[in-house]
Amino acid sequence: MKITIVGAGAIGGATGAYLTQSGFDVTLVDNVREHVDAMNEKGLLVTGCRGDHIFKVKAVTPDRLAGPLEMVILAVKGMHTRTALAPIAPLLRADSFVVSMQNGLAEEEIAEVIGRPRTVGCFIQFGSDYLGPGHIELAYDFPIRVGEIDGRITERSESVRDILNHFMPTFVTTNIWGFLWAKMCLGSLYFAGALTAENFGSLLADHALRPLFAAVARETCTVARALGVRVEAFQGFDPNLFMVDSPDLLGPAYAQWDPKPRPAGVPEEKPLKVHTGIQRDIIVRKRRTEVDKQPGVVVQKGRLADVLTPLNRRIVEMIHEIEDGKRPMGRENLDELRNSAPKW
Repeated sequence: MKITIVGAGAIGGATGAYLTQSGFDVTLVDNVREHVDAMNEKGLLVTGCRGDHIFKVKAVTPDRLAGPLEMVILAVKGMHTRTALAPIAPLLRADSFVVSMQNGLAEEEIAEVIGRPRTVGCFIQFGSDYLGPGHIELAYDFPIRVGEIDGRITERSESVRDILNHFMPTFVTTNIWGFLWAKMCLGSLYFAGALTAENFGSLLADHALRPLFAAVARETCTVARALGVRVEAFQGFDPNLFMVDSPDLLGPAYAQWDPKPRPAGVPEEKPLKVHTGIQRDIIVRKRRTEVDKQPGVVVQKGRLADVLTPLNRRIVEMIHEIEDGKRPMGRENLDELRNSAPKW
């Protein structure tokens, strides 16, 4: 099966490198010509948790993409979904399909463009960064889950699983929306953390900040449940633990954020990812974030479900102010956000 990966940055680049190494016919597509040229001329350098390796890959810019396409992996920022699909849709066959390796609920938008039958859901959480033309850093591995958006188990979803298993452990789920909404809960937390430039783990470890972060997670999970979604837990994070009747019952939820003890004799390792991807967008890459496609979507869905979302709404407003240079990053933003928190 021919695999086309649209968006050869942190997620798509790492995925394409290892699938190519496993013998699949992979074409990487990216609109940054310097990145495409570097990959074709020197190979794609992937450094990080698996060591440093150069992968001989095939890369093109979107205008050089030729069909027919078979399996397409979409790995672009959420706000670029429709733009990225524009040159792809005419090249799809009746049995072609698109797998969304994206944040947010991009599967909904993909299905609007190419149809629900050709849309496959995918949950990812591995850490990776684009460091420059021809260079990706894979910070840590994390299991992938794929699923049909109607909840069926199909030969297609199992085939996608078998392919992605060559990159990272992958499982088929009948509840892909439950995993995507769980990540939306975590995404709201990440965006709250991106109101500062501090390490996200350090913020969660601060007991004084935990009630605020708990309220953010609870608000997003409340929207998902109101829409009838059964929110899933994934490695180290269960949004359902925030859905308690009293703040006094948040102990198990907070325990998720406690630093994990190191085995005796194992030295502390410096993390490869100092900033979240959102913080990197603001601090390092100086570009717009996906705030409208994550907390912004929570706000939109909250209106549909008749659920108030004052925290996500304020996060969207403040992140835009930071992007526009009208607000500095800092802890004072979390103090301000706390003022929007409703009473439990």
